Amino acid sequence: MSEASDTLWLERDVSEQLDAVALQQCLGLSRLASEALLRRGLGSLDEVQAFLQAKLSSMPDPCLMADMDKAVERLAQAVCNREKIAVHGDYDVDGISGTALLVETLRAFGARVSYHIPLRLKDGYGVSAAALEDCATHGATLAVTVDCGVSAHAQAMRAAELGLDLIITDHHQVPETLPAALAIVNPSRPDCGYPFKNLAGVGVAFLLLVALRKHLRDLGHWKTVCEPDLRYGLDLVALGTIADIVPLKGLNRALTKAGLELLSHSGRAGLQALKKVAGVDKVTCGSIGFRLAPRINAAGRLEDGAVGVELLLQESVQDAMATAEMLDRVNSDRQAIEQQTLEQADERWRQRSSGATHSIVLADERWHPGVIGIVASRLVEKYHRPTILIALNEGVGKGSGRSIKGLHLYQALSDCQAFLQGFGGHEYAAGLTIDAGRVEAFARDFEKLARQTLSPEDLRFRQFHDGEVSLEEIDLDSIDELSRLAPFGPGNPQPVYLARGVHLQSVQRVGDKHLRFIACQGGHGLPCIAFGMAERQAQLAGPQDILFTPQRNEWRERVSVQLQVRDIRPVSMA
Repeated sequence: MSEASDTLWLERDVSEQLDAVALQQCLGLSRLASEALLRRGLGSLDEVQAFLQAKLSSMPDPCLMADMDKAVERLAQAVCNREKIAVHGDYDVDGISGTALLVETLRAFGARVSYHIPLRLKDGYGVSAAALEDCATHGATLAVTVDCGVSAHAQAMRAAELGLDLIITDHHQVPETLPAALAIVNPSRPDCGYPFKNLAGVGVAFLLLVALRKHLRDLGHWKTVCEPDLRYGLDLVALGTIADIVPLKGLNRALTKAGLELLSHSGRAGLQALKKVAGVDKVTCGSIGFRLAPRINAAGRLEDGAVGVELLLQESVQDAMATAEMLDRVNSDRQAIEQQTLEQADERWRQRSSGATHSIVLADERWHPGVIGIVASRLVEKYHRPTILIALNEGVGKGSGRSIKGLHLYQALSDCQAFLQGFGGHEYAAGLTIDAGRVEAFARDFEKLARQTLSPEDLRFRQFHDGEVSLEEIDLDSIDELSRLAPFGPGNPQPVYLARGVHLQSVQRVGDKHLRFIACQGGHGLPCIAFGMAERQAQLAGPQDILFTPQRNEWRERVSVQLQVRDIRPVSMA
C-alpha cells in the first residue's frame, strides 16, 4: 500500500443514461448497489438487467467469428472420420485449462485426441515446430492450438510441409500479417465480426466447441453418439478466464459466473484435490487467482505444464490428490524463487533509480524465466511503473512485462521491436525475446517512449471508488445486494466507497503488517480490517477519510458487517 499522500482518489465515471433513483425504484436495489451499477459502464436499464442476470443464453453466435466456419468444418470431418487430432496449448493456466477443455470435450464427441504443452525452458513461448513434427510422426492429420499461435508463421509453414492441417485459436494481439494456417480463430482479428473481443484463450476454445457441436448436430452425428452438455466444462472456462485477468464483463462475466457455480460444487477430481491442498472452501475469483491458479501455473513455470492438464483430466480422486500435492510442492519452490528474485530486482532498481524514471527494465543471469512475470507485477504494484524483467541465459534474454494505465505494452514493444528478436501479448502484459547485448539500448528506448507517453500524474498511484456513503447505510442486506454484482475482477471491480470524517477507535496491530479498528461516524461504528497498513498507525489520529469495501464477516456461526479498508487519509488532505 502506498502512502496516502502519493495516491489519487478518483470517483469512477457515472453513466449519463442511468439514474440511481430509477435503478432503486425499478430493481428494488439499495443506494449502494445502485451507485455501483452506475459506474459499471452500463448504458440502459436493459443492460443493467442483463448484467445482473448474466445469462449464457444471450451469448452471440460463435459463427460470427472469422474463420470459425472453416475450423468447425475441418474439425467435424476429423471427428467423423476418426482422424488423430493434436491439441497444442500454452503453459499458463489459460492454455492449460483450454487444452484440458478441448481434449476432454473432443473425446466426448468421439474424437481421437492427444495434447502437447511446451516446456518453458526448452521450447519457449508459443507453438513448437518440434511438437508439430512429433504429432505428424504419430499420425495426426490435424492440429489445434489453444491460447497461442497467432504469430506462428514459421510453425504454420512447417505444418503445411508435414501435411498437417493447422487450426489456430488464440486471443492475443494480432500481427500485421497472419500465419498461413487453415483457420485462425481469434476475436482480436481486425476482420472478425464477433461483438465480444476480450475473451481468454479458453473462452475462444469453448466457443469453438459450441459451434462444432451444432455443426455435428446438423450432420446427424448425435444419432449415434450421446450429445455432451458443454456446461460441464464451464469450470475450466472460469478457471482460465479468471487466471488470465481478462475483463469480467459481457460474455466473460456470464461464462465466469456459471463456471464459478460449477467450481463450487465441482465433481472434477482434479479440482477437488486442488481445493483441498490449497485450503480453499469457498471458490471466488480471489481464491482462484491467489490459491488455485498459482499451483497450476507452478508446473508450467518451473517444470512441465502438462502436469496441470493431467490433473484437470484425471478421474481418480486418489491419482488427482497425488498430482495436486506435487503441484503444491512445486508452488512452494516457485514462491521461494519468486521472493529471492523480487529482492534482487528491487535492490538493483533502488541502486540504479534516481526516482525520475518512467519505466523499469532489468536483466539478470540469476533469474528464472518462469517467475519474472509475477515479479514484474509486484514491482508495478510497488512503484507504479511499466516494468520489464529479463532472464538471461547464454546470451539470450527471455523477458516478461507488466504495464499501467496509459502505456499499451504490446504497442510499446512494437515501437521498440528493432531491438527485439520477438514479442507478443496484450495491453497490460507481454513477453519478449532479446539478445543480451541489446538490453541496455532497448531499456533506453523503452524509457524514452514511456516519458513521451506517460505524464507525471499517470505515475501516481490511484484508488478508484464508487461514491460517498455514510456508515449508517451499510448493513448485511446492502452487502448481500452488492454480491449480485459478482464475480469481481478486471472490468468489474469490487465496489469501493468513500466515507468522510470518520474517527478511528481501538486501533490495534494484527500480526506484523495489518491493523484492526472501529470506524465511527455520526453515532455509528463498524469494525474494520486494514491489510498492510500497520506502519501507518501513528498517522491515524484525528478525523480521517477512508476508502473501503463492505463485506460479510463470518466467525463461529456469527455473521456481521466488516469494512475492508483500502486507503486512509486525514480530512485535511481532501
